[in-house]
Amino acid sequence: MSYFRTAILLAAMTALFMGIGYLIGGQGGMIVALLAAAGMNLFAWWNSDKMVLRMYGARQVDERSAPELYAMTRELAAAADLPMPRLFIMENPQPNAFATGRNPQNGAVAVTTGLMQLVNKDEVAGVIAHELAHIKNRDTLLMTVTATIAGAISMLANMALFAGRGNNNGMGMIGSILLVVLAPLAAGIVQMAISRTREFEADRVGAEISRDPMSLASALQKISGAADRIPNMEAERNPASAHLFIVNPLSGLRMDNLFSTHPAVENRVARLQALAQAMGEHGTPGTGAEESGPWAERRVAGRGPWG
Repeated sequence: MSYFRTAILLAAMTALFMGIGYLIGGQGGMIVALLAAAGMNLFAWWNSDKMVLRMYGARQVDERSAPELYAMTRELAAAADLPMPRLFIMENPQPNAFATGRNPQNGAVAVTTGLMQLVNKDEVAGVIAHELAHIKNRDTLLMTVTATIAGAISMLANMALFAGRGNNNGMGMIGSILLVVLAPLAAGIVQMAISRTREFEADRVGAEISRDPMSLASALQKISGAADRIPNMEAERNPASAHLFIVNPLSGLRMDNLFSTHPAVENRVARLQALAQAMGEHGTPGTGAEESGPWAERRVAGRGPWG
């Protein structure tokens, strides 16, 4: 059902894009709009991962520089039947993470230093598994395409304003102004709906990869609570990238409504609890107050688990 809903939403966004092109220039305008979108998507397909990793100042780590994190990611990738993704650390106090890459062979997972300082080892594994689920489901490519189409719709809507001045396309000035306002709004709503659908699915698949739904649930609660207090200035300057993160990195957008890029954490936790019960586990997220193993020991010693 999740994939079917995503396909319907993506088709709706594509239809909206082509419809605006038709209103501006008839059949020829629709074809030009489609070609422009194809070019933009091709560029984004090849370059989006490099752009977003550079945007957040992510540094790549390997088995020598982050042995425990690397080994954990490798084990989870093997459990998900995925190639080992490139692994990155972002020097950012807000606990968060995202995945990018045009396909599993070019996948990348990035986590913040804030995440590593907040959660325990099992919770880190839950977060990594969630991001690997995005790569496995090819959500990274899907969200790049939807973001590109949404941007193209805004561009076409602005073009429609100028086209409407000549009143040659049947819209007129009033129709063009309405299009400028409503088309990007509709595209944004569809984009956010797709993003929220994919987050629920990544929670489910990630929990199946790690076999520990409640550690992911606990991590989501911790990350959400901290993200409310700790700003992510890079994300605030680039809000179009907010949908990439496991929890919304932007301030003031925590409601589960049409204008949220992420589902409410309470709803995500409830689904993970139900999944845990179906898997025969207890359904209460841990507090994370008690920590054991090398993750906690390294933090006590004042060192991060990434090296």
